[in-house]
Amino acid sequence: MSSVREKPKTNTIPKQQGDTPKIAAKGKSAFGFETQAETLIKWFQGKAENHDALYQGFDMLPYPIEIFAPDGTTAYINRAGLDMVNIKEPGLLIGKYNLLKDPVCMDQLGYREEFTRAFKGEAVFVKDFPAPIQDVLERGVIKDKPWEKATMDLFLYPVWQNDKLHFVICVFVVRTLYFGRPDVVRAKEYIDTHWLEAYDSHVVSKSVNMSVAQLYNLFKQHIGMTPGDYAKKVKVEHIKEKLIDTSLSIKEAFASCGEDSRGGMIRVFKEMTGMSPTEYRKQVN
Repeated sequence: MSSVREKPKTNTIPKQQGDTPKIAAKGKSAFGFETQAETLIKWFQGKAENHDALYQGFDMLPYPIEIFAPDGTTAYINRAGLDMVNIKEPGLLIGKYNLLKDPVCMDQLGYREEFTRAFKGEAVFVKDFPAPIQDVLERGVIKDKPWEKATMDLFLYPVWQNDKLHFVICVFVVRTLYFGRPDVVRAKEYIDTHWLEAYDSHVVSKSVNMSVAQLYNLFKQHIGMTPGDYAKKVKVEHIKEKLIDTSLSIKEAFASCGEDSRGGMIRVFKEMTGMSPTEYRKQVN
């Protein structure tokens, strides 16, 4: 993993006075923009005095959510969080795992600064956090890895009560999830990371120490498509994201993804989405 990471966006949350735990000032986004995850947190902040009601509510949500005590110890993880990592026995994690004392997350992955700030009272956003699933396996929390690799965006929200940190809520938003053979996972990750570059089957194969034919056959077997088709799919997904931005013309949206809006990628886009870029833009907007 590259040692260079994008700096998380943060914003300090003012401590709230009174009996009711608060997460951010009313009507104000902790990060300066509204997110689905933050909206869910705000919806539940009125239930924070009653932990049972809070936990029952979080158990209904599809987002993996973990709640930490002020010292960093896991106090709760919702059903989506347990299912995501395939944890059968919550007692192996709750009350035993401490984020602030985890050398993997804090030091090996290099997130000491971000996590420490969250427990000092800041709302912290961590982009593309590499989930340490191998470490979870080695600690005996799970018996088998449910997936090979994953990256997630983390939203950490401190909750205050009576001018003291009450707990820290962490919402996980999965960005990428890789299953299957480790070598195929590495090849997919390489394509995902280098999507802006022109696809070269020889370069991708070399990145995982395989021949072009070997990688081709493994992709067909485990992914159901060729490496080249997977690269096109990734490219189309990025173009779709750019088309949502109406400040960009169709030509500019394609150009920002390294493609010509009059080239062959138009045909690929239509094949994969069933519509032209203009039709897609009208539908999503």
